[in-house]
Amino acid sequence: MWVCREQPGDVAGARAVHVEAFGRELEASLLDELRASDAWIPQLSLVVRFGVEVAGHVVVTRAHVDDWPVVALGPIGVLPRFQGRGLGAALMHSVLGAADALGEPLVGLLGDPRFYERFGFELGAMTHVLPPDPDWLQHFQVRKLAAYEDKIQGTFRYAAPFDNV
Repeated sequence: MWVCREQPGDVAGARAVHVEAFGRELEASLLDELRASDAWIPQLSLVVRFGVEVAGHVVVTRAHVDDWPVVALGPIGVLPRFQGRGLGAALMHSVLGAADALGEPLVGLLGDPRFYERFGFELGAMTHVLPPDPDWLQHFQVRKLAAYEDKIQGTFRYAAPFDNV
């Protein structure tokens, strides 16, 4: 297994990962919309290969905390037959390292805090970064990166395609 930047030939495979992992088109359609938006950051769309097959995919896109540029993680998915083998963790560590290397200050996501805390995420409210929907308060999390500054506070804003989900 190895993680690398998504290449043009990986687009269909990445899309298929999300359809199969989630059992629906929603996340794959979101991925299509993100790819076509100005929030797309090609360096932060990664695939994990198992042999020659695209077995997993993650993307991080431009977001904002008030006027501060930050990034949002998701969707992330691994083909069901490869789940439980550490591919998702490899994608997480790789994309967080890549975002940090690009100088991004903070990554936000919506998910289970018990799962994502192992990757350094904490509830956004602990850092005064609030979700766009108050109902998400218990599941919206952030991970500070090296470029983080304490003055990055306010309401997190995902890229426009997330508004259609």
